Amino acid sequence: MSLGDPLEARKTDAIVVLTGGPGRIGRGLDALRAGDARRMLVSGVDPSVKPHELAAQFKRDARLFDCCIDLGHEAVDTRSNADETAHWVRAHGYKSVRLVTTDWHMPRARMELAHALDGDVEVIGDAVRSPPGTPGKRVLLREYNKYLVRRFALWTGAG
Repeated sequence: MSLGDPLEARKTDAIVVLTGGPGRIGRGLDALRAGDARRMLVSGVDPSVKPHELAAQFKRDARLFDCCIDLGHEAVDTRSNADETAHWVRAHGYKSVRLVTTDWHMPRARMELAHALDGDVEVIGDAVRSPPGTPGKRVLLREYNKYLVRRFALWTGAG
């Protein structure tokens, strides 16, 4: 298992950004602006956050949020991010998605999303690099343990 890497310019049907870490939404917006996809989902957004607030925070035209960005308010963790994303992907009929999350989170997030999509959709990771020295060893160990537990659960059919 390796940490995810940033993705160079590559077109996909859609972009999915999982909230919870710095640089993720910005990376998704940059890929959208570059034309790497036509639509983007930001999964796990607090229900009180409005599209125009994100547009202002990231200094983007609010019309971009009207036409091309959906905010998912249901997800509260990685598994529910995958479920929320799978529902959105199926509703739009997409066959490939660029998954944006932090490098250390990518292996588990990608595994969860691939499982939720039943292998019908190509999931391409676009990892946001963590700053040097982060996360700490405890966070990495906890994330690795979560990955192993979920992988085992999926392998045994218990997940």
